[in-house]
Amino acid sequence: MIKLNINRLKEIRQDKDVYQKDIAKILNTSQKQYSLYETGIRLIPIDKLVILAQYYNTSTDYLLGLTDERKPYPKSIIK
Repeated sequence: MIKLNINRLKEIRQDKDVYQKDIAKILNTSQKQYSLYETGIRLIPIDKLVILAQYYNTSTDYLLGLTDERKPYPKSIIK
């Protein structure tokens, strides 16, 4: 079983002073659905995780709790 740092999504959202409904709108989902991601009841889809990493200017690894380094990785030159 995968153990993720589910608190990371809430922490980074609160650091940016935005509400769940605001993030839900960015992800084109409901506030209820986003709440399920943030509490770890539902796994967040990869495409939505990438959107959040871009929005917060961080890495998906940071959002998943795999690293404590908040700085994003350098952009890939592969297209």
